[in-house]
Amino acid sequence: MPELLDFALIKRLREVLDRRPATESELRTLKEQAEAWELTVSGQLEASERRIRRLSANPASSLAQIAGELRRVDRLRPQLNEVRTLLGDLEHRARELRTEWLLSQATSAKTASRRPTGRRA
Repeated sequence: MPELLDFALIKRLREVLDRRPATESELRTLKEQAEAWELTVSGQLEASERRIRRLSANPASSLAQIAGELRRVDRLRPQLNEVRTLLGDLEHRARELRTEWLLSQATSAKTASRRPTGRRA
């Protein structure tokens, strides 16, 4: 599994967060993809942390192995933090877009109900 966040996914998330247009379907897809990255990175991080504990408990383990896992943890933790931050921001942006849509629907309905029907009393 790749250890780096998908550049195209991160780019599109940032575009949506910068108020570029997105459909409800695209928001759901982006959320699903970001959640998949979160699970992937989280799993990799947990696996490295388990390896570090196992290596540390074994006196025959080499320092190079432990150092390698520590470097991997140092690369993964910022990625996990970033994807979690982007997910939170995406949730907030999705709520904003839904609210804007609901307000536009309410405004449209109100405007339509005020229009004369063409009938005279």
